[in-house]
Amino acid sequence: MKFVDEAGIRVEAGDGGSGCVSFRREKYIPRGGPDGGDGGNGGSIYLVGDAGLNTLIDFRHQRVHRAERGHNGRGRNMTGRSGVDLFVPVPVGTRVHDAETQDLLGDILNDGEQLLVAQGGFHGIGNARYKSSVNRAPRQFTPGTPGERRDLHLELLLLADVGLLGLPNVGKSSLISQVSSARPKIADYPFTTLYPNLGVVRVAERQHFVLADIPGLIPGASDGAGLGIQFLKHLMRTRLLLHLIDAAPLPELPSPSEQVRTIEQELTAYSANLDDKERWLVLNKTDLLDAEELEFTRQQLITDLNWTGPVYCVSALTGDGLTELCHALMQRLDVLRTQPLDDSLADSLPNSIRNPPTQTAPWHPLD
Repeated sequence: MKFVDEAGIRVEAGDGGSGCVSFRREKYIPRGGPDGGDGGNGGSIYLVGDAGLNTLIDFRHQRVHRAERGHNGRGRNMTGRSGVDLFVPVPVGTRVHDAETQDLLGDILNDGEQLLVAQGGFHGIGNARYKSSVNRAPRQFTPGTPGERRDLHLELLLLADVGLLGLPNVGKSSLISQVSSARPKIADYPFTTLYPNLGVVRVAERQHFVLADIPGLIPGASDGAGLGIQFLKHLMRTRLLLHLIDAAPLPELPSPSEQVRTIEQELTAYSANLDDKERWLVLNKTDLLDAEELEFTRQQLITDLNWTGPVYCVSALTGDGLTELCHALMQRLDVLRTQPLDDSLADSLPNSIRNPPTQTAPWHPLD
């Protein structure tokens, strides 16, 4: 299935049904009086998080979503039926913007979470509601109000605990395939990964975390080189970044310290928030070096970068060092999960947006 992380749709809530003008006409009952009923409320549209979805490709085929309009009122004080609300499933991690105003409408972060994106119209009032001691045969009524209509921009940001980043061909896909059941494309040429991959790493019973692999970055990615930085947004909600480095690059390729500086420049150009995330260095392809060469490369990397964070040495091909790395990640994540996620994309939203109240009718002087 093709991975699609952005889509534009139009939502049209149902209009409210109009009130009815009617008078009771029954044998032997003269001057029966008004009996026109109210209309029904229009159906609203909600986006609902669905953990079974991982792409927005369905919205490339169905772009317009309409809820049912409310039915009109009828005589004999019969109220029109309200329109049925429309619930549209979206992947967990979808954030919603108004395409016209660019306002953030909400973020769907949990399975089953609902976000109201288009309010249905309010029902019209029938003439029975207008009767009074001075107006015994009213002919007034109100039409239903139109439902909200708006264009939305949907953006999927994958939810993962740990993100993999690095230059092309440093072994990110090989690593995620070793530690999880993910099976990304692996080949000996750059940009074999064209879209993000997710893998669940199980360290022990009831101990697991989600690992995200994104396409490799190259110098100038922030200016559109290679695949650009369009997929970096999928790392914004991670708690920790693994920076994979080729420990034995070919002579014409950047050295380990140059690889780190290149990625740091692209992270800074994309977002200061992403650049500030906790990051571990992981030297990969250690099977190509002997113990002495590996230790020299490790120490030189730490010295060149003045690095004070963790540095791990692994081989995604043979699996050496991966068990220790995964256990260390799990221990660190147990601590980080107790802290609020520092995510510049997850703006604080009012409770009325996150958990919209049930539809209530606006005040009316006859109510």
